[in-house]
Amino acid sequence: MRRLAWLRPHRLSGEVGSVVAEFVMVVSLLTFLTLMVMQLALALHIRNTVLDAAAEGARYASLADSNLPAGAQRTRDLITAAIGATFASDVVAQHGVSAGYPTVEVRVIAPLPLMGLLGAPRGLEVVAHAAVETLE
Repeated sequence: MRRLAWLRPHRLSGEVGSVVAEFVMVVSLLTFLTLMVMQLALALHIRNTVLDAAAEGARYASLADSNLPAGAQRTRDLITAAIGATFASDVVAQHGVSAGYPTVEVRVIAPLPLMGLLGAPRGLEVVAHAAVETLE
């Protein structure tokens, strides 16, 4: 028995520190996955914010007493207030036709955030439509 008790510490001594190494590997993986999910959430938030601002700008430009530049400016103002001026640099409003009816189309091209707020400069493009209101 004495001999077996003396051998046990030698068998376990090869595994000393493996718990620390496993902990570091698991925590690194979980941290990476958490940051990737947060980055995806940020990209979706920016996309939804830009799309909502474009839709609001299209509705504003389609009013009977409004015009295209006012709708584009409304879109720029909403994007600037929500996420920043760099995302509102390329906003275009134009007339179009959808299902045979006149519409206003607002197109926004913005950066797509891939790492924090940095990313592809023209990676996100959204288009919003609204039916033109008339006084007839």
